[in-house]
Amino acid sequence: MKDNILVIGGTGKTGRKVASKLVNLGHNVRIGSRSASPAFDWDHSETWRESLQGMNKVYITFQPDLAVPGALEAIEELTRQAKRSGVKKMVLLSGKGEREAELCEQVVMHSGLDFTIVRASWFNQNFSESFFLEPILEGFVALPQAEVKVPYVDTEDIADVAVAALLNDKHNGKTYQLTGPRALTFKEVIAEISEVSGRDIAFTPIALPAYVNVMKQQGVPADFVWLIEYLFTEVLGNPNNAEITNDIEHVLGRQPKDFSDYVKETTTTGVWNPKALV
Repeated sequence: MKDNILVIGGTGKTGRKVASKLVNLGHNVRIGSRSASPAFDWDHSETWRESLQGMNKVYITFQPDLAVPGALEAIEELTRQAKRSGVKKMVLLSGKGEREAELCEQVVMHSGLDFTIVRASWFNQNFSESFFLEPILEGFVALPQAEVKVPYVDTEDIADVAVAALLNDKHNGKTYQLTGPRALTFKEVIAEISEVSGRDIAFTPIALPAYVNVMKQQGVPADFVWLIEYLFTEVLGNPNNAEITNDIEHVLGRQPKDFSDYVKETTTTGVWNPKALV
């Protein structure tokens, strides 16, 4: 039996992979994004009803993060509209160790719909598709919390778990915490990328207040500065986030991708080659 599945954030790091895997399995997929038709815009709840129409399952990624102010109200409204539209199941991508995000999780858990919560550690792809990429290309990375270890998880693994959760009722009511197989510091991460890519990339620890000031001086939007400060204090500052889980193995029956394998694969794409930008 084929499902009609709305993938909110279907052009993002995990969403595009979830959508692709579902399409390959023969399911009917609707992309939830501002550029899609019908358009889905988190900032305009009046756009959501048309995207939800006819869908029986939804994969939810919230931008920029479930911890930001306004996310709780948005998830509450989305859940109300989803129930009215006849949605039967929601799979929510959340953040591992984010207390504010857990309030959004509770909304989904108590919605009366079938659900699965997928809490992910920081993504491997933050270093190739997100805000860490630019300093890597410049060859100089300065970050706070330099000695904190993070069990980075690959978006391919997250997508595989999300697809399993969407399609199999045995995952209903479950909360999974997804991590990679080992934890690394920022210094170790940059060293691996530098070695495999053959580039000289320097890493320097920096105090969080100084890092925040640099972002402000560069004109980074205030809401993004808030999020980064939150993530570096509340999330990276939480020792529980270094915990390595076996939930990927439990759900998928295989080991999660190691960071080294991600680095080897990503290096072949040329994304860390500054000449690729010329």
